Amino acid sequence: MAAILGYIAASLDGFIAAEDDGLDWLFRHDQPGPEEKDYDRFLRRIRTVVMGRSTYDFLANDPSPWAYGAQRVIVVTSRPIEDPKGPLETRSDIDALIAELRALQDGDVWMLGGGRLQMAFMERGALDEIQVFVIPEIIGGGRPLFPPTGLEAGLTLLAAEKTPEGFARLHYAFNRVPQADTTA
Repeated sequence: MAAILGYIAASLDGFIAAEDDGLDWLFRHDQPGPEEKDYDRFLRRIRTVVMGRSTYDFLANDPSPWAYGAQRVIVVTSRPIEDPKGPLETRSDIDALIAELRALQDGDVWMLGGGRLQMAFMERGALDEIQVFVIPEIIGGGRPLFPPTGLEAGLTLLAAEKTPEGFARLHYAFNRVPQADTTA
């Protein structure tokens, strides 16, 4: 069974994008170089990338080449995508998508992008682990790491470390509450 993973960066004050959806604060810390980065190691284990429509639109508008040619890409949207930037599939039913992803046997799934889709998966108990990279920036507002929904969830810290770039990497597993047996 595939693991469904979150992997996301946030500012120290808890935002994943600025008020204008900009990521300049994050890209200031991108250090090009020949060394393998944590992201590269993470991406090698991913077979399927799932993203919401806002994340797809952001990536589609970026002039860079499509970065996910080696992975199956699923965009969660109710609107058609005309002339997609890269090969992708679309889904609109999150519950059916979770069942489909859980049946995968050929690699892990990455919930790429914003907190809304990750939160939808968390609310359904479908996110297994999450890595949050806390970037040493305070941006004062924008899109929160996770939108407030009233969800309460317990997590277990698997690792906390300082990365070579000076980020705090927090790696958590979601605690699962056993479901009541309804067959009796």
